[in-house]
Amino acid sequence: MRGLMIVALVVSAVGFLLSISNPVAFASVKGALIRVTDHAAKSKPVRAVEIARSDSGEFSLRAKINGVSTPMVIDTGATSVVLTYETAKAAGLPLELLDYSVDVETAGGRVRAARLTLDRLSVGKLVERSVPALVVPRGQMKSNLLGMSFLNRLESWEVRPDKLMLRGYP
Repeated sequence: MRGLMIVALVVSAVGFLLSISNPVAFASVKGALIRVTDHAAKSKPVRAVEIARSDSGEFSLRAKINGVSTPMVIDTGATSVVLTYETAKAAGLPLELLDYSVDVETAGGRVRAARLTLDRLSVGKLVERSVPALVVPRGQMKSNLLGMSFLNRLESWEVRPDKLMLRGYP
């Protein structure tokens, strides 16, 4: 990337000097500069994940929590990532230190949850660190929810009839 910037600066300087002395030559240098700039813009890595809608209408995926793979359902109505007790235990989270003092309204009713922070949460190429999350007691939920405490960190997310596109910052 640094090399492209140096090339662009050199081409710009030569272009300026040519524009003063020879406008025809300037036009060809200007075209080269545009091609170099276009190449640099296209070479940025894309951090995006596309998730197909399941037959039940949900957007389900596999995420990694602290390196442990787990199924999750995207829930834009959930203010936070919410984990089942079983998933939190498998991910090695400190369950014995948790205080279940947060009231949470779920599809199955009201539940008390505990706050914690996930060291690392990744969905494909999208990796976020220090993600706020909640854990519910054993047997209170069947699915892990990928809520807004993760989704708000993305550059964008877009829902279409058959898929959901998550885009991270480059």
